[in-house]
Amino acid sequence: MASWKSRGLRGSMLEEMINITNTKYREKGLALIQKVPTPITPIKIDKETRHINLAYFDQKSTVDYIGVVQGIPVCFDAKECAGDTFSLRNVHKHQIQFMKEFEAQEGVAFLLIYFKKHNLYYYLTYELLSKFWKRALEGGRKSFRFDELDLSFQIHIKNGVCIHYLEQLQKDLLLREANIQDNIKA
Repeated sequence: MASWKSRGLRGSMLEEMINITNTKYREKGLALIQKVPTPITPIKIDKETRHINLAYFDQKSTVDYIGVVQGIPVCFDAKECAGDTFSLRNVHKHQIQFMKEFEAQEGVAFLLIYFKKHNLYYYLTYELLSKFWKRALEGGRKSFRFDELDLSFQIHIKNGVCIHYLEQLQKDLLLREANIQDNIKA
């Protein structure tokens, strides 16, 4: 089991920004996205402050966020990357499996990645994540490089929204629709 102390605050600023974004989306009636709580078992609690000082994860979590955007089910995980290479060890097999099953139910799964070195937020489609994952399973790179990404999926900060990922979600949906139309024509 992993200790809460060792990993608990990683990515907290990114998640806080996403939480602010999701609140704005909810206020504007655009989306209803919630943070999925990670089930923990408290081990050590400060009796005065009632704060948990040590805890263990009860089970493997699925993704960080889940909800609906204009009738479209979405789920995503938030990740950070310090350099130009994103290790796939940051994504767990059970998360890939959950996202795959979510997509099979006509939902949209993706990663939101903050590349610290570039001060850039990125929407990684499940399709591309799946390609990188498959490549690793077949003995290829166990990571992907920043230069392998389509920067048109960069997330911009605008309209008072911290991480305005709905534009990239719309782009993802349009590309999916175009692929369906191409397959019908073929």
